[in-house]
Amino acid sequence: MRAALFALALGLHGAVAGAQHLSLWHAYHGVEQQALDEVLATWRRAHPGATLDVLALPFEAYASKLESAIPRDHGPDVFIDAHERLSSYRSLGLVAPLAPTNGVLADRFDETAVRALSVDGELYAMPLSVKCAALFINPALVPLLPSTLETIEGMRATLPAGVFPLVYESQSAYYHAALLHAYGGEMLDARGRYGFVGPAAERSVARVIAMTRGRVIPDEASGALVTQLFSTGRAATAISGPWLAADLEGRIEFRVIPLPTVRDAGGHAMQPYATVEGAFVSSRAHDLGAAAALAEALTDVPAAVVRARVGRQVVATRAAWGDETGLSQDPVLAIFRAAAASARPMPVHPHMRAVFEPARQAILRALRGDRSVRDALVEGKRRFDDVTRPLPPRRDATMVLLALGLAAMGLATTAVRRAKDPDFRLALKRSLPAYAWVAHAALTLALLVVVPLVLGAATSFYAQQDGRSYFVGLANYWDILTARGGPIFGAGSFYRVLGVTVLWTAANITLHVGLGVGLALLLSRPLLRMKALYRVLLIVPWAVPSYVTALAWRGMFHRQFGAVNALLGVVGVEPVSWFARFSTAFAANVTTNVWLGFPFMMVVTLGALAGIPKDLYEAAAVDGADAWQRFWKVTVPMLRPAMGPAVAMGAVWTFNQFNVVFLVSGGEPDGDTDILVSEAYRWAFTRQAQYGYASAYAVLIFLMLLLVTRRRGAEAA
Repeated sequence: MRAALFALALGLHGAVAGAQHLSLWHAYHGVEQQALDEVLATWRRAHPGATLDVLALPFEAYASKLESAIPRDHGPDVFIDAHERLSSYRSLGLVAPLAPTNGVLADRFDETAVRALSVDGELYAMPLSVKCAALFINPALVPLLPSTLETIEGMRATLPAGVFPLVYESQSAYYHAALLHAYGGEMLDARGRYGFVGPAAERSVARVIAMTRGRVIPDEASGALVTQLFSTGRAATAISGPWLAADLEGRIEFRVIPLPTVRDAGGHAMQPYATVEGAFVSSRAHDLGAAAALAEALTDVPAAVVRARVGRQVVATRAAWGDETGLSQDPVLAIFRAAAASARPMPVHPHMRAVFEPARQAILRALRGDRSVRDALVEGKRRFDDVTRPLPPRRDATMVLLALGLAAMGLATTAVRRAKDPDFRLALKRSLPAYAWVAHAALTLALLVVVPLVLGAATSFYAQQDGRSYFVGLANYWDILTARGGPIFGAGSFYRVLGVTVLWTAANITLHVGLGVGLALLLSRPLLRMKALYRVLLIVPWAVPSYVTALAWRGMFHRQFGAVNALLGVVGVEPVSWFARFSTAFAANVTTNVWLGFPFMMVVTLGALAGIPKDLYEAAAVDGADAWQRFWKVTVPMLRPAMGPAVAMGAVWTFNQFNVVFLVSGGEPDGDTDILVSEAYRWAFTRQAQYGYASAYAVLIFLMLLLVTRRRGAEAA
């Protein structure tokens, strides 16, 4: 099979002609997606007998989608991804080898790309592009090219007010790795051990703290902020990848050079991570030969030139950089290619995916000053060790299967006894027409609600390793309820997160009901003018998608450039780092969710108020009741039947309000504002894909909500 794939990789595209259907997945967007679409359109014209489905997925869920879809034959034939996931994909059996590393194909691509996509002498993906960070320079602000980081820091005294010497995502472990490497450190060693501790790591973090406090770099810089500051002339230099060049072209004049050296680190250059993207062939592809030919076609010289010119990718195809294509004369792409040649390929160990979150948290804790740099880094290692610790051992499922069998036998016996009862059969016969009317709804509910719940609950009794699940019994629940052996109320423990979730729900529901009822009472006043306009305006927050609102509010809470701090500055209040402390981060989350939730309570209250007979108020007034007494003795009792279900639904929605917590505070600081549902998400998608553990979290959430709603329902009855 490998020989056949190798032959196809040499350019034998005719194999695709016999293929009936191929599928390709990617996580591109913007100009990269546009370039890929152009390449695939050319491929379709050259292969009219083949069909090709292309699916774009969000990067955050990309790997988990592949890992769950390919083993079940629902995945793509070809997919585009980064090389650092190769080890995981191999261990899961998701990818097929394409050719020997030292074969003819190796001569077609850059050595860095081939080395990154090869394991044990086998090339596992057709190299597409090499990405790494470089230094962007605004020549209007920096006439002389800086060679050292210290030179950039020295610009602080000469630049105009409000202009930063440097801007980059300083809280990102990916970008920090370049500075760490200059000091001789590493994020992960060759054996998969956490390396972001020790003197080198401490010196690199201390350098970032000094640059932040000295206003050399901005605080809380996101990718969008980097683009905004540099493109508007408020940053002299920026550290980013070729994707920034695509956003800047036509907006501002800029130059690109490799990252500078650091005199404080012995004159060593900042060495960024190099990420190599390749076209992988799924091991479960319906036609391995055709899939390999498609992957190879993406690396042809014409296709590579399109991806470079349109998508601004540093393509790995050597022939694409010949004089006839003109790519070598592109100043931006040529510099990024030179920078990639000296960059450090990101480790392919499976633990690499688990490094970035604890490293980012460690940098944030040190920047906030909550802990010393050393303690923050040690805490990051502890979190890494917790996430990557061995999974629970396999348990014997015999007793569980026996219990399920006995339960099934009991149910069957009960059903047979009921079927023999003449009264039951007569009642069933009379009810058949009614059952026919609701059968489709019951079937739909069973398929969309009951079956997923049962499967999710079953998953909680399993652990996943190397793409295979095995039974662990109640081990996941035991780990959750015992805080994984750590302090019961320690950071990230179930009980601490539960307490935050209860506080979050209570605060939001109180404000939702208070604001909703208050506004409804104002809008229901007979003499109020323009009521229709006010109602429309007050419902707008509810009509806007929650994720849009959450992202807007997060921008408004930014420490340096947010509207909230700008308003506070008008009245003489110092800017607040909203996500640096639990109290302010929690307040930011609550403010956003109250903005989203009060219109629902207002609408329910308006409907309930419209149904209260006016005679009751007139009778109360005749009896001498004042306005306050009429409210408590007439309005409140009449509102309770309508508000009870609304409050119950609002509590369930708020208890599981993922969007606001995840998008506004992101769990900051240090995960303290995470709620149960966001914590479950992190275990499923950002912490080694521990789906069984996350499912156990989901089951506990379901049981708690079921218990509370059942009790409220019994009290209401």
